[in-house]
Amino acid sequence: MDINKELLLLFDDPLFVNVKVPAKSLTSDDRMVEKLLAINAFVRDNGREPEATGSFDEKKLARSLKALRESGNESLKEWDEFELL
Repeated sequence: MDINKELLLLFDDPLFVNVKVPAKSLTSDDRMVEKLLAINAFVRDNGREPEATGSFDEKKLARSLKALRESGNESLKEWDEFELL
């Protein structure tokens, strides 16, 4: 029997049914991109930047936007849909 068939038989074993590949850990850049995408969605839905005087979620977005602007991370420009940075 060739090795590929043996591997297929091995991985078809019921013991491996619930085995999943672990999720990739997010990097700090990934988290910054996620924050910027959430801010973009807010701007798209509300037609304005999030403000520190709004709801709790809006305040979090406003703080995130402020931190992203202060970081000066140029790599975020490709996700900056509304030129917020």
